Amino acid sequence: MISKFVREQKRYTQKNLRDIFECTGEKAVVIIKKLKEYGVLKAVKATDEQKDMSDLIDEDIEVADVEIGENEYLYVFTFVGVITVAGCILKCYPKYISNDAPKAELKQIIKVLERYNSKEQIIQMYNDSEESSSFNLLAVMIYLLNDYYENGVYTNTQDIIKENGNGEILWDKTINETFTLLSNNRPYYTELLTKKRVMDDFDYFKRLHECILSLFTKELKKADLLDIFDILPVELSDEELDDFGDNEYIQYRIENELNVQFNTRKQLVLKAIYAYITHRSNLSSVDSFSMFGTNSFNLVWEKVCAEVMDNQLHNYLSSLKLPVKLNSSYNATDTLLSIIEKPKWVGTKTDDSLFTKVAKDTLIPDIISIYIRDNVCHFIIFDAKYYVIQLEPNKELRGQPGVSDIIKQYLYQLAYKKFIDLHHINEIKNCFLMPTEESHIINKGYTNMEMLDNLGLSHIQIRQLPASEVYEYYLKGDKMDISKLNL
Repeated sequence: MISKFVREQKRYTQKNLRDIFECTGEKAVVIIKKLKEYGVLKAVKATDEQKDMSDLIDEDIEVADVEIGENEYLYVFTFVGVITVAGCILKCYPKYISNDAPKAELKQIIKVLERYNSKEQIIQMYNDSEESSSFNLLAVMIYLLNDYYENGVYTNTQDIIKENGNGEILWDKTINETFTLLSNNRPYYTELLTKKRVMDDFDYFKRLHECILSLFTKELKKADLLDIFDILPVELSDEELDDFGDNEYIQYRIENELNVQFNTRKQLVLKAIYAYITHRSNLSSVDSFSMFGTNSFNLVWEKVCAEVMDNQLHNYLSSLKLPVKLNSSYNATDTLLSIIEKPKWVGTKTDDSLFTKVAKDTLIPDIISIYIRDNVCHFIIFDAKYYVIQLEPNKELRGQPGVSDIIKQYLYQLAYKKFIDLHHINEIKNCFLMPTEESHIINKGYTNMEMLDNLGLSHIQIRQLPASEVYEYYLKGDKMDISKLNL
């Protein structure tokens, strides 16, 4: 099985991909079509300008069929995570990493993705595209193995009745079924029947669960994915799936067990096993397509930054640390988001009188952090930007946020001007946060527009954060010291 690293947003030629897949041109076309079908690979025109770009713009995407040997298009992965397709394992790492085989970095990113998705109580069993749907074997494997390490193997218990055992005394059974001695009109029992609940080691579903976990371990080890997903090998069974009957029989047994099983965790395990038995595929299968990761790593970066930078956008105003008491013009249960002004639409009635409607939507900043240090209150407006900016003295400016992003960042400060003035906040900063593979915070400078500077608004600082360190904060649930950004 082939296991290779590929970089998000990098431009690959068809020959590059054929070398990565280690296959013929015909098979490479099949794989490329499959990747395009599920939206993890895009095609762009093969121009010199495209070759140097680190981001993908929707307008650049070409909708065209793939032909063997063509060099008219470049191919761009728009995915971070792991993809299995036609016996190939593709480990897709983020665009800001320059290392060709960043195993440690991707391992950490997989943990970030797992935590990011942890609030979803569903297993992503199927990959869906506009054209088709496929069984997501990889997601089911990871779910069942992680579940095993958290909850153990699937178990059912047996009630064993013993004479004079250590368990609960079954008085009804003892009275009705044992010999009774009477003394002074009082009954005495020489034998007590007791009940003890023990785990059934030979339970069908326990053995099936152990067999599948062991099978998955072998698959992931073969695919060189155990370490990437930080999973220890599970070797519990030497049995083969065929020992449990054919597919129909196994499904029949699971369906019956689901009818009497009301434990939510056990139901999820049974359903995951049922789905696997239904499709009965493996990662090296030609028809197999699985993925674990995201097409929208920018949203992951935003979430990570929001938690690490102590986002207070949704906090009650009464809970904020301000230099003075909350002004009476605000309610204690208002939030920093709810106090942003909403657009008003003024219409004209038939009699020429006016009426007003207030829109539901308004400006929504990414992150607002407020903190007091050395008796100075800092109001920081962050925007997490998943960009790889090129801002160097002798190079063309590239990979920067657009004009609309800059204007919105200025407007966020303007939206809070009244709140800032009323509460005597004297340090207001604007900042774009971008990831870097470096181990330290990089001050990349700032961006500004003079016509907005004239309104007394702050320049927008640019800071590249060491992604590995930020992820470590996120995984531990810790906050970063914002003063380290030196805004």
